Amino acid sequence: MSNILIIKHGSLGDLIQANGAIQDIKNNFKDSKVLLLTSRAYLEFMSECPYVDGVLLDKRLPRWNLFYLHDLKKKLNKYDFSHVFDLQNSKRTKFYKKYIIKKPIWSSSETSLDEGEKLSDFNKDSVLNRIEKQLKKSNIKVKNTKSINLTWSIKDISRSLKQYTNGEYILVFPFCSKKHTQKKWPYFFELITKIKEIYKNKYPILVAPGPNEITEAKKLKAKIVLEGNRPIKLSFLISLINSAKYIISNDTGPAHICSHLNKKGLALFGSHTTAKKVNIGNTNFKTISVNLLSELKVDEVLNNLKKDLD
Repeated sequence: MSNILIIKHGSLGDLIQANGAIQDIKNNFKDSKVLLLTSRAYLEFMSECPYVDGVLLDKRLPRWNLFYLHDLKKKLNKYDFSHVFDLQNSKRTKFYKKYIIKKPIWSSSETSLDEGEKLSDFNKDSVLNRIEKQLKKSNIKVKNTKSINLTWSIKDISRSLKQYTNGEYILVFPFCSKKHTQKKWPYFFELITKIKEIYKNKYPILVAPGPNEITEAKKLKAKIVLEGNRPIKLSFLISLINSAKYIISNDTGPAHICSHLNKKGLALFGSHTTAKKVNIGNTNFKTISVNLLSELKVDEVLNNLKKDLD
């Protein structure tokens, strides 16, 4: 039995997007052991994924940490991987190809270029188009890469939800990475206030903050969903999204989940990227794109919500 390695460190949205590709790789190597190399944030979640046979932790310590690199090299090379599918396509994984992992058949963006094609041009395409092209160039039969199936991660959370709502609810994701503050729409507090004025108690408004977002979440007029005093786990988050009546989100990881679960909702985009390039949006989960998110009016977002709920 040969061993296959898939590398996907994150982020959340990118990992969700890669689930279809991971499924396709496993389907093409049914008699092989398929392992995923990922970061600590996704280790537990992906350990439950039926498309991989095991998950390996990459602490992603600085590359000047030679002791760590030595240990990582030793850990990975004991599997004698026949193929590596680099779905991260980062400077770190290029380094791994050159110095860490023994000479397997390596699949990456760079190995997927047509003759004369520049990597910069390749990267202009949408995320899922790039992944699909990469797999096809590696002779992988592609079926699920653009049809991400997250049903394996959905749990029954009805008992946990009772402390927040007895029925339908609206879910908001008003946060974003500190590295990408341009993705943050600044008027969620005002939006929540107006939703409550219109719908009263018909739709409780829930928010599920990440590790560094709890303090900010307390400033909103929303019910904060936590596990104890900690952020909910990723499988709980996906289940929470799946059970929601409507979702409003910035361009963040949860927006990818909403889109691939085909939930009713709205994702808000500034000029930092396009919904098409990151493969967010469909007939149910719609998008609004503006040059500056600070110029997007509360009433425009509210009117989109009302069209879907009324």
